[in-house]
Amino acid sequence: MATADNDRQLYELKIFHDVAKALTSTLDLDTILQTIMEKMAAYFEPATWSLVMIDEASQEPYYAASIGKGAEGLAALRLTDGSHLTEWVIEHGETLVIENVNVDPGIDPDSRSEWFEGSCSVVCVPVRTANKVLGVIQLVNLDMEVYRQSKLLLQTLADYAAIAIENARAVRRIQELSITDDCTGLYNARHLFTVIADEFHRSSRFGYEFTLLFLDLDHFKRVNDEHGHLIGSKLLAEVGACLRENLRLVDAAFRYGGDEFAILLPQTSREAGLRVARRISRVFHHRGWLHDEGFRVDLRASIGIATYPSDAPTPQSIVQRADEMMYAVKQAGRDNIAIYGVGIVGLNGDHLPE
Repeated sequence: MATADNDRQLYELKIFHDVAKALTSTLDLDTILQTIMEKMAAYFEPATWSLVMIDEASQEPYYAASIGKGAEGLAALRLTDGSHLTEWVIEHGETLVIENVNVDPGIDPDSRSEWFEGSCSVVCVPVRTANKVLGVIQLVNLDMEVYRQSKLLLQTLADYAAIAIENARAVRRIQELSITDDCTGLYNARHLFTVIADEFHRSSRFGYEFTLLFLDLDHFKRVNDEHGHLIGSKLLAEVGACLRENLRLVDAAFRYGGDEFAILLPQTSREAGLRVARRISRVFHHRGWLHDEGFRVDLRASIGIATYPSDAPTPQSIVQRADEMMYAVKQAGRDNIAIYGVGIVGLNGDHLPE
């Protein structure tokens, strides 16, 4: 008996060592969670296990991983108060143990499925920090005697998973802050050159075009002079939101500096880029800027366009040429669009001028 206990303790120590090693050797969340779940599955040998995580933005639970049959039946299983198992664990932050789904009085009998035959056990463990539940580990048809002997191990593995999730999210937030402009929520100029270099290599490899727009807000200084810098900053934030609303998910918008912005359009020709520029210009003309602040500001933009590979052979040169075209518009009277190699093209029409 003592030998068996010693073997079990040594096995648990090895699991702790392997998981701790994963936590300290990588910040890749998928790698760490895979290690934790594999060790847990090998020790407790459930017929089915799953990891439910809570989306950080929507706060909705979703299945991050599921191994074995019956996940659908488990998801449909409800308690007599009407809540699903994961909902109960997320709300209460406590482990839920059901030794036999088919006889437990706390289970709604109408929610049982044919999959839960015989004596079917379920254990749901919260993946939690001190303040909130981040997810739930679900084990189905495990040996309950093993669980009773080692439930501390299972909770510790769940705690390790919580540490991994929190660390990964903290690193992601730091990375986002390092590439994000505080005022507009867009990417910053430093990140522009990283993204353009990546897009340049991708496009050159696969033979794609991409187009870069440079945009400068006309007479923005007047807003600061007449209404103050706080209102000017709020206008910049509205511009950032406007650009995000009017671009595809694959596009990227950047605050280049001051009142200048850049927009990267992957797999986009010169003519398609012109259509985007004209659409943005129309939005600028018709939008009610600073309406919520009680002002009515007319905002216009000067836009320059350059396209890879026809206009520029390098990442640096495409930035330079789009910037040159933007300044050409400003020198010609503002509120217009210019394309490298073509010149001023106007705000109306669907095609390039002949």
